[in-house]
Amino acid sequence: MTTNRAFSYKPLWKLLIDRDMNKTQLQGRAGISPATLSKLGRGGNVTTDVLARICEALDCDIADICEVVPTDMKGETD
Repeated sequence: MTTNRAFSYKPLWKLLIDRDMNKTQLQGRAGISPATLSKLGRGGNVTTDVLARICEALDCDIADICEVVPTDMKGETD
């Protein structure tokens, strides 16, 4: 049986808390749109360019902002 996988951006939200930064500040610093920020908030798909801009803005690696997690058959993360 194959396990489906999805990206989780929980590490990004934890990093923002650790750095005392809110989502609006991230949006401005990384140059991303409100729609893209909303996608991230819902765990949606974004481009690697967006992830790279966030990493550059926060001076971090991609593993610091997202992780791959297993999902059930409905696409919900565990």
